[in-house]
Amino acid sequence: MLNFIRPMFAKIDHTNFPPKRPTLVCDGTCGFCKFWKTRWELKTGNTIDYVTYQNVADDFPDIPIKEFKKASRLIESDGRVYSGPDSAYRSLFHSGKQHWHSWYKHNRLFRKLSDIGYNHIAKHRSFYYKLTLFCLGKNPKNLTHYWILYLIIFIGIGISSAYIF
Repeated sequence: MLNFIRPMFAKIDHTNFPPKRPTLVCDGTCGFCKFWKTRWELKTGNTIDYVTYQNVADDFPDIPIKEFKKASRLIESDGRVYSGPDSAYRSLFHSGKQHWHSWYKHNRLFRKLSDIGYNHIAKHRSFYYKLTLFCLGKNPKNLTHYWILYLIIFIGIGISSAYIF
């Protein structure tokens, strides 16, 4: 299997140390992760606790810290663990948007594409954080859709260059 297709994170199914509430564990030092954690908090309300692995890794001794460093983990109160893109999809499940997690669980192509995309972003977090700020602004609670302006400019340049050449 090609390296870019193989997930860089282990898919951990269960912990023997479940939290009291569903808990999304992410990297507290990653700007990209913090930005999107805030966006996810807005989507899921208070249905999930959001914590950093730097603060809670010791609470889950059966999950290697190196795996927390590689991917976000949604840990359910029954001990089930969802990793990488499925941690995001399963967190949306708690807010009533169940189709994302269902697609990931039942559709091999969607799961593979999600894993590849997640791996790519995880390996290039700094770039994607800069791209996020460039396209959406610095405030994750109040997005500024700069990307629309960039798209209009890009299309305008494309149309005008078609008339020049």
